[in-house]
Amino acid sequence: MSIRPHLGETLTRQEIADNFADLHPPFSPTQAMAEAARCLYCYDAPCVKACPTAIDIPGFIHRIRSGNLDGSAKTILSANIMGGTCGRACPTEVLCEQACVLNGRDDQPVKIGQLQRHAVEHLIESGAGHPFRRAPPTGRRLAVIGAGPAGLSFAHRAAMLGHGVTVFEAKPKPGGLNEYGLAAYKMAEDFAQKEVAFLLGIGGIVIEYGKALGPALTLDALRQRFDGVFIGAGLGGVNRLGVPGEELARDALDFIAELRQAKDKSAVKIGHDVIVIGGGNTAIDAAVQARRLGARNVTLVYRRGAEAMSATGWEQDLARTNGVVVKLWSAPVKFEPGRASFAKTRLNGKFETTDETYSLPADMILLAIGQKLDAAPLAGLKLDGNKLWVNANYQTSLPGIFAGGDCIKAGEDLTVQAVEDGKRAAHAADAWLKGR
Repeated sequence: MSIRPHLGETLTRQEIADNFADLHPPFSPTQAMAEAARCLYCYDAPCVKACPTAIDIPGFIHRIRSGNLDGSAKTILSANIMGGTCGRACPTEVLCEQACVLNGRDDQPVKIGQLQRHAVEHLIESGAGHPFRRAPPTGRRLAVIGAGPAGLSFAHRAAMLGHGVTVFEAKPKPGGLNEYGLAAYKMAEDFAQKEVAFLLGIGGIVIEYGKALGPALTLDALRQRFDGVFIGAGLGGVNRLGVPGEELARDALDFIAELRQAKDKSAVKIGHDVIVIGGGNTAIDAAVQARRLGARNVTLVYRRGAEAMSATGWEQDLARTNGVVVKLWSAPVKFEPGRASFAKTRLNGKFETTDETYSLPADMILLAIGQKLDAAPLAGLKLDGNKLWVNANYQTSLPGIFAGGDCIKAGEDLTVQAVEDGKRAAHAADAWLKGR
């Protein structure tokens, strides 16, 4: 999606609103039918293997083609209850769509993400009711820490299995990074909240807000009150650069969250010369949105080459087509009012910083250098490096406490992976409860 006219100048409220419209307008029924007809319905389809939640992709596309949108959506949601968000924001270009066999025929892959979105949003907007029913009540109660993708996925599947679930969420709204950490143009029309409301339609789930794990809400207390606990708290700590003047920089996720929660995005302050440090999708989201707010110059700085960036090639192209300047092989060395200094880097057998330096004007610096686990409230649980240790059944080192999502090592830190973690952990917790 290329930049709109006048971007980089003083923008009107309407121009800014237009800049944050839906990044990928949804398919019309005719477009969806035409795209579904391109699918080859492969046996042992590679796209399914590439999906962390193993959605039956040929199956749901076939149902679209046959006009059974509700059945298509149920096929998706049975594997991924947050299939709506994943249809909008999942990096399908490096997952299912990259695996599409049409790529090998010098053709464009089937637009799986947009077809998925088409089916799921049709069901949500139809008001037809929740497509799944709860099993008979078991009388067991489970606590969930965090109303992000992992926690909500766990809660939904546990409720389906007949358990009562209470979710404790630190923020005033549910959704986690889907609500606070994705670019506004990816989650237009308040979709994250619509999806959560739909998910809660299964029943048996209560969310308590303003409740963070800590002195007032400890794991020991939860273990006494509930039959089991799931930790889906994500990564609450912020990585630091350790350079002089770092206090002048702002966390990019805070900037993205402010934008997402702003009723009037034109009221969000933006600099004229913005620098974003990082190489992931969060860095891209921050940089592109800074441009779309009207920043005159936005520079994304990354310490290695483009091939090492965790942002997909599609996301990198999005930044460039929106006028973001990308500077590679550069590491920050100092921030000061109005200016940021960098040293050139290189691989010389090992990664190293050179003596060659340069500086850029900067009246806003955003750090998108990753997050880390806030381990303090999780004392007593075994760690695996800088994340929580879990066994093959998502159980932590304490019996009855399970974990999933970004706080464990289970693949890429993506919504789709967090949803799969939550789903599998719910089945594991159910089996553990039955075996007690």
